[in-house]
Amino acid sequence: MKHITLALLASACVLTACKGNTDTKTTDTPTAATDARAANENAENLCLSSGPQTPRDISSKNGLNLADFAMAPAASELNLCNIHTHTNAEHKGPGFNLFVNDSDNGGYACNDTPNLSAEELAPYEGKASYEGVKPGDTIEVHWVHSSCDIEPGKGLGSCLSDSCENPLLRVEAQSFLVVNDDDAADFMDYTYGGSKGETVYQAKSLPKGTGTPVVFRGSTTGPSYTQSVCSPVKVTWSVRPSCQKLDIGSLHDWAESGNVFEETKSHGVRQLVTAPELLSPIK
Repeated sequence: MKHITLALLASACVLTACKGNTDTKTTDTPTAATDARAANENAENLCLSSGPQTPRDISSKNGLNLADFAMAPAASELNLCNIHTHTNAEHKGPGFNLFVNDSDNGGYACNDTPNLSAEELAPYEGKASYEGVKPGDTIEVHWVHSSCDIEPGKGLGSCLSDSCENPLLRVEAQSFLVVNDDDAADFMDYTYGGSKGETVYQAKSLPKGTGTPVVFRGSTTGPSYTQSVCSPVKVTWSVRPSCQKLDIGSLHDWAESGNVFEETKSHGVRQLVTAPELLSPIK
């Protein structure tokens, strides 16, 4: 069972070296065909036995998948096991609904992208240690938490242990608009500080001021999955609805710091899940 579970988790490209994006061309008029590559798949091709899927449009509460697995507790009650980024937002939300494209490097961009100044878009001139991100890009950051008694580490395998094969998983998600401005948010404020709190491992902090997170049942993400090839891993999601500007230099600082997650590049995206049969209702 452990080997099966680990294989399933390891298959989540979300936490492997998926190709990062360097193209932020956007359009604000996505069609049903471009909103998700799988939107036109016949219902008979949907992977209906895998449970609710992610990512989704968090502005819509609709969903027909009633798989009722236990929701994970608050992140503050769980161990942080991984932090990673995706270039472009995998989810679609009120603050990030500019469609980029339907490739593995597509997804959505923050709404303020077209309004960035020349200074904010200036190329980063420091040591570039974090690949797949440049000023003007959107990234979606995932803080993965587990009910297992584990330490933070590389990949989803760090969320398991020999005595805890089926943890409750919770992902805290925030979309950032990356800019060349050291007055913007510092990613190092949101990273793992290398020590345990009173009871569980935690990030230094999680973003605030970007709206009440939308909480729902879903799965792992990443470009290896579609609406016909679904992730079997059950996850409680907590997705903030607005973007925050983030200093590009702080991402390079994170890579330079030798983070325990061994993250030095941004990952690709899974296209939006739109089939109601694959979405849980948001309460």
